[in-house]
Amino acid sequence: MRVGTFVLAAQFPGQGPGEALHRAIRSTEVAEESGLDSVWLAEHHFVPYGVCPSAVTLAALLLGRTRRIRVGTAVSVLSTQHPVALGEQAALLHLTSGGRFTLGVGRGGPWVDLEVFGGGLEAYEKGFPESLELLLDWLAEPRVAGRGERYGFREVAVVPRADELLAEDGGESPGGPEVIVACTSPKTVRLAAENGLPMLLGMHCGDQEKADMVALWRSTALAAGRSPESVREAGHVSAGVAQIADRPEEATETLVKAMPGWLRQGLDAHVTVDGQHRVMRDPVAYTEMLCGIHPVGPPRLAADRLAATAERTGITRFALLVEGSGDLAATEENVARLGTEVLPLLT
Repeated sequence: MRVGTFVLAAQFPGQGPGEALHRAIRSTEVAEESGLDSVWLAEHHFVPYGVCPSAVTLAALLLGRTRRIRVGTAVSVLSTQHPVALGEQAALLHLTSGGRFTLGVGRGGPWVDLEVFGGGLEAYEKGFPESLELLLDWLAEPRVAGRGERYGFREVAVVPRADELLAEDGGESPGGPEVIVACTSPKTVRLAAENGLPMLLGMHCGDQEKADMVALWRSTALAAGRSPESVREAGHVSAGVAQIADRPEEATETLVKAMPGWLRQGLDAHVTVDGQHRVMRDPVAYTEMLCGIHPVGPPRLAADRLAATAERTGITRFALLVEGSGDLAATEENVARLGTEVLPLLT
């Protein structure tokens, strides 16, 4: 079982972005100290839901601050950035961190970001497969040309090569950074499976929905010619929420007091690129739902819920939101208890 944290750098009501980012950095340092496997970084633009606009930039900082823990993006949004630029950054982080970087990518949402960064709604609705293909080529090939509808350019050399990581014995270790894909629809699941890429599945999904997506991924990957062994060993990641306390009601109360205000402020700030109205989740009901399906409660209950999710879905990697209290000291304690009290129950 590989348990990590999911960091949104959430800005709670009454806080500034500096406080949110400091909490993100400290929670990562504590995660490494407490024996957790990884930290996953989200990126958002123009909203206090999350104040990190560049997951790869924050990943670079955190890789420099740590020595053991893996750092991944969850996710870098391909609809609003050039896949070659992202590929260069991913290769740089992979090589300089000794292979501790994971690149998570996704479509993002139909937000005003698309207008600001020039991709437009078409980049969100139709451009993801082309962007993903170009990114994967960049991470695997010595020379790459852009031959798609959105990206067209002459063949250029890939520098630095992502597959030239130095091994501990001084030789070269094959392969570039791990790439995962955020999947929220059957279409994206199939795209990830055809490319043999593991999925990141959202915290709003229950175990049955995640199990169904894993089953679709497996059948599609096998049909695309992926080996049974690679399909069995695919490292899908399940996002969730974790709040550890001595009593279940104490953990739930902590999140129900803090998360709805952040969700209401953060989600309501999103602006669609086409001006269409969207229905926002009820923040209290959503928080209560998350508390009911994720590791929220005493260490034994938390471990049992993680083990149950693994058994039902086959997923054994977790990215858990730990900053739901909105408080720095409480977040540090939550991360420490997750690593020192919950993790040993899973081994």
